[in-house]
Amino acid sequence: MATRMPAMFFGHGNPMNALTRNAWTQAWAAFGQNITRPRAVLCVSAHWYLSATLVTSMPRPRTIHDFGGFPHELYEVDYPAPGDPELAKRVQTLLSPVQVGLDEEWGLDHGTWSVLRHVFPEADVPIIQLSLDETKPASFHYDLARQLSSLRDESVLIVGSGNLVHNLHAYSWGRHPVEPFDWGVRFEQLAREFIHARDHASLVNYPSLGPDAMLAIPTPEHYLPLLYVLAQQQEGEATTFPVAGFDGGSISMLSVRVA
Repeated sequence: MATRMPAMFFGHGNPMNALTRNAWTQAWAAFGQNITRPRAVLCVSAHWYLSATLVTSMPRPRTIHDFGGFPHELYEVDYPAPGDPELAKRVQTLLSPVQVGLDEEWGLDHGTWSVLRHVFPEADVPIIQLSLDETKPASFHYDLARQLSSLRDESVLIVGSGNLVHNLHAYSWGRHPVEPFDWGVRFEQLAREFIHARDHASLVNYPSLGPDAMLAIPTPEHYLPLLYVLAQQQEGEATTFPVAGFDGGSISMLSVRVA
């Protein structure tokens, strides 16, 4: 009998975390070491944000270096995890009647591989990505995610990769650690309270949460993957925060586990 997999939201932060050993990446590695090995991973990444709902369906997804201005060694990283075309078709069926295209071009962007290369360093777990449709409201994404919940009982690990607080305009690019902004800390704490209370409706309706929310989420693509994970929560399941902290003052590295 298949084991129900947890669902996990990772605050992925700076792409350099792909190469760095720090408290965050060590916690990502520990997560991979302490869960039952999944049959496959379905990842919703902040970095596949376009006006359609697509799922990767190629057997060998490419490693996408979708960033600029970083050291050469980061562009050398290859994460050759296989795809899973059959799982892609299963997702397509589960999400009907929403039109889901089978994509043969995208691959694995850094929101996926920068984290999963720590979680599954051997790159031997099949991975597919589901896009975020930028034309749809947060409620659409939450409701769509609920249609995926049966995958957890089919040994599929559902992953969201983004950041609860993500404001690059306020990010400190210097070499020295900086204190997080008060508005970021307040919004993260408010979100934690809603998550603990299982008040997903307030988190879906995040524009109503005031000025702190607008500073924390100036654009939705890094926030929406969290909703895909929260939507997996079943009766009696708890949420925990296995990773925490801020990077550059304005990016929350909080991870949220549903199990």
